[in-house]
This record gives sequence, C-alpha cells and structure tokens, in this order.
Amino acid sequence: MSAEARVTELGLVLPPPPKPIGNYVPYRIGGGLLFMSGVGPRHADGSSTTGKVGAVLTVDQAYQAARQCGLNLLTNMRAALGSLDRVDTILKVLGMVNAVPDFGEHPKVINGCTDLFVDVFGENGRPARSAVGMGSLPNDISVEIEAIVLLKG
Repeated sequence: MSAEARVTELGLVLPPPPKPIGNYVPYRIGGGLLFMSGVGPRHADGSSTTGKVGAVLTVDQAYQAARQCGLNLLTNMRAALGSLDRVDTILKVLGMVNAVPDFGEHPKVINGCTDLFVDVFGENGRPARSAVGMGSLPNDISVEIEAIVLLKG
C-alpha cells in the first residue's frame, strides 16, 4: 500500500506546513536525499506543546508532542516531494527532548515520531536514530525532530 493511502487509511490529517522561525529552509534535496530541518510540535492552530519533559510534561504527553513533530515532518516531506509516495526510506532521525537534567526516557518520547513513520512507511519508516536531551529548545518547545530521507529512483 502506498504511503499516501496509509495516511488516508490511518485517518491522519496533516497540518499546514510550519513556517521556519529563523533564517533557514524547511528542507533541501541533494544526491537522492531529502534533508529535513528540525520541526517542533506545532499544531494546525499555530500553538505548540511547550515545557520541560519530566517537570511540566509526562512521557506520554511528550510522546504525543513527538508524534506532532512527525506529522509536521510528513507535511514537509509532501511539500518537498509532491507526494509521500516518493519516499523510499526514512534513513535517520535526530530527536531532541527539552528535559529536566535527570530525565532518562528520551527514546520513549521520540518513539512518538518513529512509531508514526513505521505506521505510514512500514519497515522503511524505521530509521537509524538518536534521542537526546537538551537543556532548552527554541520557544520552550518540548521536542524538536529532524530527519534524512532516501528518495525513490
């Protein structure tokens, strides 16, 4: 089944593409790869999930924030490529969690994004991945995620 068909089957509603909040572009294509700038958990209404994980947010709430990042990445993939069906494999994901110093469940948080990618792309959505903690993130967002994607032929 195609990725676009999976999005429909799963009932996913992709938000409008988030606009960059700095001097950068949301993506670049080169050498058969799509390099995706980091996105936060911005919702369709323009609000974002904010606050430190382990203080303001639970792991489950942060998982949902990471899922929202995944939806924003899917939106940017579609904007870059015209269709998610042009995605071959999600090669690499870097997930950054705005967390209290003693927080240690970063992988559980970033699963919110990578579980979504597996739902949409199957095994080709399971990336190499890093899940790291940060002392802060822009505008106090709870999670930021970037990705590198292999394009079909």
